[in-house]
Amino acid sequence: MRIAVPLETQTHEKRVAATPETVKKFIAAGCEVVLEKGAGEAARFPDAAYAAVGATLAENFKAACSDADLVLKVAPLNENEIAQLKPGAVVAGHASPFTNPCLKQYNEHQLSYFCMEMIPRISRAQSMDVLSSQANIAGYKAVLMATEYYQRFFPMLMTAAGTVQPAKVLVLGAGVAGLQAIATAKRLGAMIEAFDVRAAAKEQVESLGAKFIRLEGVDAEDERGYARELNAEEKAQLESLVADRCAAADIIITTAQIPGRPSPELIKPETVEKMRPGSVIIDLAAAGGGNCKLTRADELIVHQGVTLVGVTNVPSLMATDASQLYAKNLLNFISLMLDKETATLAINLDDEVIESSLLCHQGEFRKPQLIGESAVSGEAGKGGKGEKA
Repeated sequence: MRIAVPLETQTHEKRVAATPETVKKFIAAGCEVVLEKGAGEAARFPDAAYAAVGATLAENFKAACSDADLVLKVAPLNENEIAQLKPGAVVAGHASPFTNPCLKQYNEHQLSYFCMEMIPRISRAQSMDVLSSQANIAGYKAVLMATEYYQRFFPMLMTAAGTVQPAKVLVLGAGVAGLQAIATAKRLGAMIEAFDVRAAAKEQVESLGAKFIRLEGVDAEDERGYARELNAEEKAQLESLVADRCAAADIIITTAQIPGRPSPELIKPETVEKMRPGSVIIDLAAAGGGNCKLTRADELIVHQGVTLVGVTNVPSLMATDASQLYAKNLLNFISLMLDKETATLAINLDDEVIESSLLCHQGEFRKPQLIGESAVSGEAGKGGKGEKA
């Protein structure tokens, strides 16, 4: 099997889908690996490191991918890249299934596209969960970004010149990113409060040394373990609670996102205006419009003395470790399907992990409920489960 690893060209994307470590393991399993020159440079993995473990270097995307049986990607394939793949190729990477305008082209090109965002949240798939591995990095980096823009200390300091009070950090959303943000801020000596609509988050938050804030009588966890969208009454209760806590915070890190929908508004402009000058908001939901309407994607905004940071691809700011974790996720996932005797892929649709993540296969959309009209140019796509491979 020929595996291709192209250079990522999406704006702000510095990650790579395979590292020399994972390439070495693919080659040891009997696969051929072709890397587009420069694919790992931004993540500090030079071409020479790949060549040293046996990878072949190609001059451009077409040379690397046109004959590939499997393409490993970080960002979703764009229209130009699709045209350069052979029909029926297998792709594993992000697909942005709710907003991607190229889904129809994936299907028309007979691609078998594994959407890594759709890996199920089950114990057996934890080592393949790219959302968790990348969110963990985002939560850590969010706190470091806050230290850059917050012009005071994080911990309490008692000096001859006086006592410096600790920073008050508020984390909105206690998922993977939020929990890592809490842990990182705690290491830096901040006082931390955290909010989540899921009651189950309380134990995790408190175990990290933060105070848990919740909506009384509300548990908005869905069957997958994610936060569901709140109803009108719950949103009103949330608005009041968050406004009070935000006004007392020095640093706010927001992480609330709903797949396929705009990021929920948690912090209203009038709430920002009540915050102290010098306060900082790191909006990790900026790619979906932000948890604050004042947030601007990939911009730094200062509104009445409050700094709002809207970086949309935070893991890419730590591209080396982000790539290492992402590449391991892909290796573990592909290993589920890799026949060790023939070094080919066997797509077993009876496997929950494989079936759940397979977006399209053999000309059929397998997850039609994810595909809206805007994503497929007015067509909902075919339903059905496709055929076993």
